[in-house]
Amino acid sequence: MTLVRRSLLKGAAAACALSGVPSFALAQTSPSTSVRRFEPQAGHWRTFEVTTRVDLADAKGAARVWLPVPSINSDWQRSLESSFQSNGTSRMVSDGTEGARMLYTEFVAGVTPFVEVTSRVQTQNRFVDIAQPTAHPFTREDADTLRYYTRATHLLPTDGIVRTTALKATQGAKTDAQKARAIYDWVVANAWREPKTRGCGEGDIKTMLETGNLGGKCADINALFVGLCRSVGVPARDVYGLRLVPSAFGYKELSGNPTSLKGAQHCRAEVYLQAHGWVAMDPADVAKVMRLETPEWIKRTDNAVVQPVYNRLFGGWEGNWLGWNTAHDVALLGSQEARLGFLMYPVAETAEGRADSYAPDTFKYQITAREIKA
Repeated sequence: MTLVRRSLLKGAAAACALSGVPSFALAQTSPSTSVRRFEPQAGHWRTFEVTTRVDLADAKGAARVWLPVPSINSDWQRSLESSFQSNGTSRMVSDGTEGARMLYTEFVAGVTPFVEVTSRVQTQNRFVDIAQPTAHPFTREDADTLRYYTRATHLLPTDGIVRTTALKATQGAKTDAQKARAIYDWVVANAWREPKTRGCGEGDIKTMLETGNLGGKCADINALFVGLCRSVGVPARDVYGLRLVPSAFGYKELSGNPTSLKGAQHCRAEVYLQAHGWVAMDPADVAKVMRLETPEWIKRTDNAVVQPVYNRLFGGWEGNWLGWNTAHDVALLGSQEARLGFLMYPVAETAEGRADSYAPDTFKYQITAREIKA
C-alpha cells in the first residue's frame, strides 16, 4: 500500500467521523490467507439474448408500456439488434436526451395487453488499475460532454450538503483519481445495504445526507458516489442495468438467475479520469457483499470475503451484467405521469395511473436471459 493510498484512507476515515453516521472499518492490512478470488479481466466477449415480457391482464381502458432495451456501445458492451411482438402498436424510441432506448407500446381499450421484446447484447469484464499508467487506448471525451456529466439532476444536486460532504471526503486529494478513490472509500465506509429498501432504491442523495440515513440499495449508494464526484468537478454517471447470469467467481450476491431476472436490476457507476477515460465503479456491490454474502453482516473491508470485491470494484466489474442506459430525469413518450429518476424497470400506465414497477408479480412482467455460445 503506497503512501498516497494510506493518506486517502486516513482522509476518508476522518470524513466518516464528520458525517455523524455509522462507519465501517476500511481495509488497513491484507489478510495473508483465505482470501476469495474476484479478478475480472477484459478480453473475452459473451453474447446474451434478454427477453422481457409484460402482460396486463387487469388493464382498465387504454394502456401504455415502456420497456428498456440496451443502448450502450462501448469497449465493454455492444448493444445489438432487438425484436418484439405485441397486440398493441409498438415502436423503438429514445428519451431524446441521453440516448436511452426503449420499446414503447400503446394499447386500445378492450384488449388484454401483452408485449415482449428480445435484445441481443455482448458484454465483457473490465478492469483498469488506476495506480498504473494506462496501457490501453481510450476514447477521450470533449469538454462539453465532461461538463454534462458534472451537472446536477433532480435526484443528484451538486451543491449544499452534497458538495460540503464531498469536500470533507476529498480533503487533501489533488488529482481526479485521488478524489474518486477518497469518495469511493467514503461511500463504502458510510453507506450500507438496506435489504428492506424497495426495488433498487430511488437515489435521492440530498435526503439521504440530510437525514443521515445512508442505507439503501444500488440506485441509492451508487448515486451517492456519482453525486459526490460531480459536486467536486469529477465527471461521473450511473449506469442502469441488469444482472444476467451467475458470477464466475462464486459470489451469490453478484449473480443473476437467467430463468427469472425480474429482481435482478442493478445500477453501477462510472467516473471519467483524464489518464484512463471512463472507469468502472461499484461501491454498492461492496455494500451488498458486506451485508448479504454471508449469514453475518461483515463490517470490515479487510475481511477475506469482502476484500477482493472492495479492491476490484474500484476500477472494474464483471461482465455477467448488461447496461440499459445512463439516463437521468427520463421523460417517457406519451406518458401522463411525471418523469422517471431513471429507466431500469419495465413501466406501464393505464387509466388507473402508473403501475408499480417494483412489484413484478402484481404488475406481471418477466425477464429471462440466454447465453449464446460461439
